[in-house]
Amino acid sequence: MKLRLELDKSIEEEEVVIRCREMNDQIRQIQQALEDITAAKQRFVFYKGNTEYYISLDQILFFETEEKIIFAHTANDMYQVKYRLYELEEFLPGHFLRISKSTILNTEKVYAIRRNLTASSEVEFQNTHKQVFVSRAYYKSLRHKLEEKRNYYV
Repeated sequence: MKLRLELDKSIEEEEVVIRCREMNDQIRQIQQALEDITAAKQRFVFYKGNTEYYISLDQILFFETEEKIIFAHTANDMYQVKYRLYELEEFLPGHFLRISKSTILNTEKVYAIRRNLTASSEVEFQNTHKQVFVSRAYYKSLRHKLEEKRNYYV
């Protein structure tokens, strides 16, 4: 694989073009990594009372539904979101994953999983008391995503 970088001071917006003969796993990983990098640095509007907060996605641990309201949780706080979970799934970067009917998880923030074979497993995060549960139906896809991430960085 060749890598070529062209610098052009006349362009207004950066563009990354991947040229390939066919789509394969390596190209998909490169595409996903680029999408994740650009999306994670985007700032979204979150709400608490009458105040708007502009927080980058890399600070979000998980999104969760509580009584038909969607909340974004950081290590120390939670904010209301004006999107539904299915809408968030469409534009969040690939390291965000649905882990139950009511929760989308940032897999980059997973510290530990306490497995339970008969019920939901518990996901823990570093440096916070917050935790979330992954349902048995979604557990396998979470394990696959974490394995994929581990293999990518090795």
